[in-house]
Amino acid sequence: MLQEQITSTIEKVMPATVSIVITRHLEDLEKEMPRELYPFSPHGTANQKSRHERGSPWAAKIPKIFADNRGMIQVGGGSGFIVNQGGIILTNKHVVSDSKAEYSVITNDGRKFTATILSRDPINDVAILKIQASGLPVVQLGNAANLKLGEIVIATGNALGIFKNTVSMGIISGLSRSIMAQEDPKSPPQEMRGLIQTDAAINVGNSGGPLVNLVGQAIGINTAVVYGAQSISFAIPINAARRDIDDIQNYGRIRRPLLGVRYIMIDSNLKEKMNLPVHFGAMVIRETPHDPGVTPESPAEKAGLREKDIILEFNGSKLDCDHPIQDFLETMNVGDQVKLLVLRGEKKFDTIVKLSERI
Repeated sequence: MLQEQITSTIEKVMPATVSIVITRHLEDLEKEMPRELYPFSPHGTANQKSRHERGSPWAAKIPKIFADNRGMIQVGGGSGFIVNQGGIILTNKHVVSDSKAEYSVITNDGRKFTATILSRDPINDVAILKIQASGLPVVQLGNAANLKLGEIVIATGNALGIFKNTVSMGIISGLSRSIMAQEDPKSPPQEMRGLIQTDAAINVGNSGGPLVNLVGQAIGINTAVVYGAQSISFAIPINAARRDIDDIQNYGRIRRPLLGVRYIMIDSNLKEKMNLPVHFGAMVIRETPHDPGVTPESPAEKAGLREKDIILEFNGSKLDCDHPIQDFLETMNVGDQVKLLVLRGEKKFDTIVKLSERI
């Protein structure tokens, strides 16, 4: 019975799982190639000299056999899944993060489409693509709010960017996980919160594919894996993507509310280290001399917040390391008014903030 349920789910989901192909123009890649990779050039020092004369001293020459007739070369890949018969596709933001790249979608039946990026979520690792097609198979969206540990889940996608139509299975190992993720060694680490942990195999290629339950509903978007560890993978709860899709349909873009403060969450260690009056809350603080704690012209500035203020409560709920400001903002909409309880020196006061749109 379970075997039949698993195969039935795969048959339902796989037709709507797609491969995403990332391509760049050959000449752009040559110009950007670092000096250390110069030996890749088949033309040796003479090529380096001619490149120097053209103003790009360290650009190597990539063999044209790797490029198509438009001079485009594949540089990566990922996965996604169709959620609308008219060609709306969900994937990870990091899969389509290169603004200089072109993106194509290959459907399960082998058709290839040019993909347009409708929007990238400014907070979550979610992006929404569009292809010009109709009558497509879709993955139904589920609800990640009531998941339980031990539930069986299935991940589908384009494993390692090579193996199309790959399926892995596991269970939900944890909920509401927080991790620091990094797209590549040069990119800054990003905190990802509220994730689903699973032991289903997820890797670079099937990032962006669906994590589904046994009735074939997507309850997450595959997003990250812990390298060097066994059976520890993560997915973004589908509820965040539902909101993004609604925004696209209603506004043509993803809208996220902005408060306009940089902050650090206070715990007992920070209280002792900085001699603070409380062991909870969010202290408004600048990250660098050029990044003020309160963003100019933001709702926070208009509400009178200052650096070193400690925000104790958000709409009456206590702020602490397990309940940071960002978690509460995720439940709010642009234009909502929120009440903040603020500690400034020895004085507590309330202030009302009207959230604007994050640009």
